[in-house]
Amino acid sequence: MESNKVLDAKGLACPMPVVRARKVMKEMEVGEVLEILATDKGSVADLAAWSKSGGHDLVKHTEEAGVFTFWIRKG
Repeated sequence: MESNKVLDAKGLACPMPVVRARKVMKEMEVGEVLEILATDKGSVADLAAWSKSGGHDLVKHTEEAGVFTFWIRKG
């Protein structure tokens, strides 16, 4: 999936992936996609809840070799 920006949040514990994602998302335009890489298992629920509460669209998320990748479209 194509993204406009990539945020490497690997190695960060909750709530830092969400905090960093929020900061990057503020700089993006509506409709752009942020790709987030995280290793914290809690980020799956946290980023899904944050994107929904912020009016963003969690387009897709995957897990491979302990790395969770999320694609969130700014709403």
